[in-house]
Amino acid sequence: MKIDIVHEYDISNELSANIQELLNDSFPEIYPKNRIYFKQLPHFRFLAFDQENRLIGHAGLDYRVMNVNGKPLRILGVIDLCVAGNTRSQGVGSRLLLEIDAFTEGRNIDFILLFADKMNLYVKNGYQPVNNVCKWLKINVETHTTKGIGTEHIDGLMIKKAGIANWDEGELDLLGYLF
Repeated sequence: MKIDIVHEYDISNELSANIQELLNDSFPEIYPKNRIYFKQLPHFRFLAFDQENRLIGHAGLDYRVMNVNGKPLRILGVIDLCVAGNTRSQGVGSRLLLEIDAFTEGRNIDFILLFADKMNLYVKNGYQPVNNVCKWLKINVETHTTKGIGTEHIDGLMIKKAGIANWDEGELDLLGYLF
């Protein structure tokens, strides 16, 4: 298996079609059928390929400042991590997470953050659930329009420390959309 880092603006039409197929197969009930992002384009992606150069894993990544109780933190957000159905439970997801960990080393990143439906993979890879009230920009995924500001506790919020800052419970202002 090889993992490539691909910036969003470098994705070819062929690769885009492969990413869309993987995302639609992985999130069949909710993912838009006509694009490779849910609410907003990630900054870049980690893509896993098998020996025949078929796309088998995906993780979108978004780098931005978020605010925890008035303290700005540099966050690398993991978006839509998924693995092709025929290669699940073979370590592809863990390998993507390890590559993301390695990517953060020596960089100005305080935490890796994600929202998980199932936490087992992430706990196994050093992530911890946190209990924060989240505030974010609400986006209508069909019309690409701003709907307002959301504020609520969201189950599945997980972090992994990547720098020296500490995480606090309380309000997490994503200063942007919820991925």
